[in-house]
Amino acid sequence: MTTTTPVTGPFRVSVDATPAGVALDITHYLHTLVLALAETADEDGQTLLDTLQTIADLDRNVRHRSTTTHERDEAIQGLLDEMVDGGTVPVYGGEVLRLADALRRAVAPRPIPSAREAGAA
Repeated sequence: MTTTTPVTGPFRVSVDATPAGVALDITHYLHTLVLALAETADEDGQTLLDTLQTIADLDRNVRHRSTTTHERDEAIQGLLDEMVDGGTVPVYGGEVLRLADALRRAVAPRPIPSAREAGAA
């Protein structure tokens, strides 16, 4: 499988072909999220901990069907809004086209090598 990095900024995005489709590598973006969480924890750890505990409680309530996913998802979105501009990964200009091309190449049908081509005797 081939990895390409069609998006180099502001966050790198790589595309890996998989047997069922593609995997988008957004590790660079996730690093930004973790660093924002760490900075917030350093500045106001109790508020961050309270927010995360609220999200955990809401998620537990969703699993026990005593609340809707809407409340939990709103709390998560609020945290993402604070930490990383809402959780979207921006892609600009020509990188949009490079990402689209990389996705098309990754999912293009690939020939299956014959036994002889694969190295069989």
